[in-house]
Amino acid sequence: MSKAAPRVRKLHLDTLAITLLVACCAFWGFQQILIKFAVAEIPPLWQATLRFWGATVLLWLWCRARGVPLFDRDGTLAAGLLAGLLFAGEFASIYLGLTLTSASRLTVFLYTSPFAVALLLPRVVPGETLRRVQWIGLVMAFVAVAVAFSEGFIHGSPVAGQWRGDAFGLAAGILWGLTTLTIRATVLAEASAEKTLFYQIAVTAAVAPFLSIGLGESWGFAYSALAWGALALQTAVGAFASYLAWMWMLRHYPATQMSTFTFLTPVFALVFGVVLLDEPLTLQLVLALVGVVAGIVLVNQRARAAPLVEPA
Repeated sequence: MSKAAPRVRKLHLDTLAITLLVACCAFWGFQQILIKFAVAEIPPLWQATLRFWGATVLLWLWCRARGVPLFDRDGTLAAGLLAGLLFAGEFASIYLGLTLTSASRLTVFLYTSPFAVALLLPRVVPGETLRRVQWIGLVMAFVAVAVAFSEGFIHGSPVAGQWRGDAFGLAAGILWGLTTLTIRATVLAEASAEKTLFYQIAVTAAVAPFLSIGLGESWGFAYSALAWGALALQTAVGAFASYLAWMWMLRHYPATQMSTFTFLTPVFALVFGVVLLDEPLTLQLVLALVGVVAGIVLVNQRARAAPLVEPA
């Protein structure tokens, strides 16, 4: 039997990866607008339940059509369940945190995730180590996001139990980083993007209903066309297509460089708020967008090195 050709993992993001990352982050920012529309009618964790059940079905149909095996024994079960639990924990922390603190504060703590990736991943994947200029870019992008949300973070009205909400936001960021670490540093690195995603959304689909019940949310289906449309976009584009693209990129590109692009998401959310919800365009938002882009450019500065070849 002939030996499979080695898989080349790229050391830098190319045009395809950058295009996909910007598109994903733009939609994830827009998704926050969709959640605002839907949450007026659909409780948040019941909304997450419907979203991830729908995404799981879409992914299963996609794999059936393309002949991608999801249930073969390939040694990924333990790592896959771990990634799924971390992913579910991230979303649970976000939703629970939002009941205790403001969205602005939680956003700042959530986007500590790229630091978790940059600090932990090089310990198991040396090729992911950031250089000094890249660390400067990472910090610059984070500071830019903090500036964008500084008014709500610093001057927002105090909320009872706010520090616990902040802790949930920080926990969500760490869990997000640990999910990336699990995908890159275990046998999941060699699994298909579809199977890696399936573990995460299927486990979350199983966990979310229990969290919804625990919070006493009311379940139903009699929602407006606008709410269902917002939920459908979150499901088909957000939890299915964009996450599948992210999983594919994690198999081929540096996770530390990819993570920096996620700083665009909250900034895009603010931009869409200006465009679609008539929210004011502030100097803070302009500076944040410039700062995030500058940080991303620094993180993606190329170093002279030979391509990293990993076994297939």
